[in-house]
Amino acid sequence: MKNLNILITGSPGTGKTTLVRSLCHSLKDFNPAGFYTQEIREKGKRLGFELVSLDGPGMILAHTDLPGDFQVGRYGVDVSGFDRFLKRLRLDNTQTGLIVIDEIGKMECFSDNFAALVYTALDSPIPVLATVAAKGGGLITAVKKRPDVEVVELTLHNRNELAPELERRIRNFLS
Repeated sequence: MKNLNILITGSPGTGKTTLVRSLCHSLKDFNPAGFYTQEIREKGKRLGFELVSLDGPGMILAHTDLPGDFQVGRYGVDVSGFDRFLKRLRLDNTQTGLIVIDEIGKMECFSDNFAALVYTALDSPIPVLATVAAKGGGLITAVKKRPDVEVVELTLHNRNELAPELERRIRNFLS
C-alpha cells in the first residue's frame, strides 16, 4: 500500500501549526513523534521560534537576540543547536505511528541534517504529517514535487473542515 505523506502548506497565519498540534492530540494513540514550532512572544511582539518536541526537550530555533551566520529576516537561527535537537528525535521508534515535522521552511533548511531527516522520514513506511512553506526553493520545492506526497493547502476557508478530514484519513491508514 502506498504510504501516506501529507504536506500542509498555506499563507502565514492560516493555522498550519494549530492544525498540526490538534492532530497530534487527536492521534496521540498512534504515538506521533517529531516536533512542532511555536512563536516566542513578549508584549505582543514576536521575538522568535521555539521547537517543541513530542517526546523530549525542545529548543529555541530562532530569536531576534541570536547572533550568527544564519539569519532569516531579523531572526538569528541556531543551526548547531537544531542539529543537536534533530539527533535526539526518535522518529524510527517501533512504537511511532506518525511522524510530525512542523515545518519544512527556510530556517530549518540551513541544516543539511534536517534535509536528510526529511527525506528519510518521507521514504520510511511511517506516515508523515508535515507543514511546508508556501514559497521557497531547494528542499521546499523538492518535497512538494515528490510523487509520494500530497500537498494540502490550508486556507481561512477550509481550516475548520480540514482537521477532521485529515484525522479520518490518517486513522483509516493506520488502522
